[in-house]
Amino acid sequence: MNQNCNLGGRKRPRTGPLNLPLSRVTAGLAALLAVGLSSCAGGSRSAEASAPATVGVTSAAKKTLSRHITLSSELVPFEEIDVYAKEAGYVRKLYVDYGTHVKSGQVMATLEIPELQDQLQEDQAQITNASDEISRAQHELMRYQAQGKVLHLEYSRLNSVFQTQPGIVAQQEVDDAQGKDLAAQSQMESAEAALRATESNLSATKAKFVHDQTLYDYSKITAPFSGVVTERYANLGTLVQAGTASSTQAMPIVKLSQDSLFRLVIPVPESYVRYIRVGDPVNVRVPSLSKTFPGKVARFSVDVKEDTRTMHTEVDVANPQRLLVPGIYAEADLTLEQKDNVLTVPLQAINHQGDRTSVLVVNRQDQLEDRPVTLGLQTANDAEVVSGLSEGEQIVVSDRSGLKPGQKVHPQVVQVMEYQEGAN
Repeated sequence: MNQNCNLGGRKRPRTGPLNLPLSRVTAGLAALLAVGLSSCAGGSRSAEASAPATVGVTSAAKKTLSRHITLSSELVPFEEIDVYAKEAGYVRKLYVDYGTHVKSGQVMATLEIPELQDQLQEDQAQITNASDEISRAQHELMRYQAQGKVLHLEYSRLNSVFQTQPGIVAQQEVDDAQGKDLAAQSQMESAEAALRATESNLSATKAKFVHDQTLYDYSKITAPFSGVVTERYANLGTLVQAGTASSTQAMPIVKLSQDSLFRLVIPVPESYVRYIRVGDPVNVRVPSLSKTFPGKVARFSVDVKEDTRTMHTEVDVANPQRLLVPGIYAEADLTLEQKDNVLTVPLQAINHQGDRTSVLVVNRQDQLEDRPVTLGLQTANDAEVVSGLSEGEQIVVSDRSGLKPGQKVHPQVVQVMEYQEGAN
């Protein structure tokens, strides 16, 4: 039976054709209107049920995936030392103060050490004396050599005559000449030994002078490396003790910190230790400066501490512009894993049911398929699809409640929101 839903199109008389009471006519019209509206509502719901549902989709695409971890610590100088004096003395001059930048080998302070100055003068005098002794021994040797040469020639001539012309020279004369020749040779050997002794004495005296001069050179306190003075402990006239004596409480002169290179010591949790490698790049973010500095993993202890279950790891951070200062707070962003050009899907598209992992795929007929997939590397936003999906296929990323495999849908490409890790 055809019904017209527009029941209010024309006016009816206040009484029916049979002159029925107005109340009965009104009741009949109300019943007829209710049947018509019910029929219209049922038709609208049927149309909506048969129309395809609109779902938000995105395409499976290849990209580079990487997994990161952010650890916080304080930047410390690559090298930092207290500079002590090797010899005790008074501070005569101090060339540095807080914040002074110095270069390697630059003199930072000089000490006055009177005892070493006196010792050097004494060494100089001993060197002069030893040199004079050598000169005397050399002249003595030359005299004995000249005498020995004359006596040896005399003995040689007498002995030659005695051998060739017997009876001319007495045996006694030959023996006396031979004795004098042997005595002269002995004197020459003794003079040579004395000369060697004086030369050795001079060498020892010079060595002592070099030793004392080396100690005196320690009166100049120099910078062992380039850096900045962060502490000053001594003043002019301060008596500083030698830093080599363990029994005394020696006071350092200054504290020197290297400011061109820093260490960021970070505790890497045990579960991430296997990903740490020397040379891995690290982004070091300094919140107080709103800057990020490049660094790299330089060394690690290869040992997990029992109390914290972490491994001591150091990241070297160059500081050529001197923006970083010791003790500043920093965050290290380490790349644990990275895979290039792998097929990925957003994490919000993945369904987990027990051990089964799947995604809803919209096929070419705009029908839903429940596709099992195998996942690989996962990040905060995406997951690597090892198998079960092809590049370019559309997957559902919107609300999947009420959707069933085989259902006809209307796909609409949407922008997937991503979680930004470690944003500056």
